[in-house]
Amino acid sequence: MHIQSNFRGTALAGMPPAGVTFHAADTMIYAQGDAAGTLYQVEFGTIRICRMTADGRRQITGFLTAGDVFGFEAGAEHNSSAESVDGAGIRLLRPASPAETTTALLQSLARTQHLLMLLGCRSANVRMGTFILDLSERQADGRLVHLAMQRNDIADYLGMTFETVSRALRHLKDEGLIRLNSITEIEILNRPALEALCE
Repeated sequence: MHIQSNFRGTALAGMPPAGVTFHAADTMIYAQGDAAGTLYQVEFGTIRICRMTADGRRQITGFLTAGDVFGFEAGAEHNSSAESVDGAGIRLLRPASPAETTTALLQSLARTQHLLMLLGCRSANVRMGTFILDLSERQADGRLVHLAMQRNDIADYLGMTFETVSRALRHLKDEGLIRLNSITEIEILNRPALEALCE
């Protein structure tokens, strides 16, 4: 289930762009603690939203792709950082009305709720399967899933260790659900079975 797709497009109606900037891989768009006040839309590429915990651990709270809007904050400062995973184009947005801003905020809320459900209720194999299905729904092919992010990024998003990510991928492969074509590409071999696992 891909929650964000229901909000794409509608969140941006009447929100004219102020400009587009390119961010090379692993560059910061804004840092945790920076002044907030600007909304951003991903034009292409992948953005990770992350924050550092008090004990120095990194928690990734989202991977954003084309059409996603980010930068919302309740206060005057960003409580997380936004970084490009690969080469990414970012469009600056000016909200046209409170209603449109509210709709875009719902996108962010749905993303957070989905992550909480994923982390709180599911095994490592189910988390990984759900992650793969989410990515497949955001990509044109649907069967071949491109991984812009590295394994340690996936681990920090799913609340796992690097080793657990590798084991979960191997398990899904051994069950005949996916094929690992390369470090950056996963092929879904049995979507109905993968979806059944993740229900």
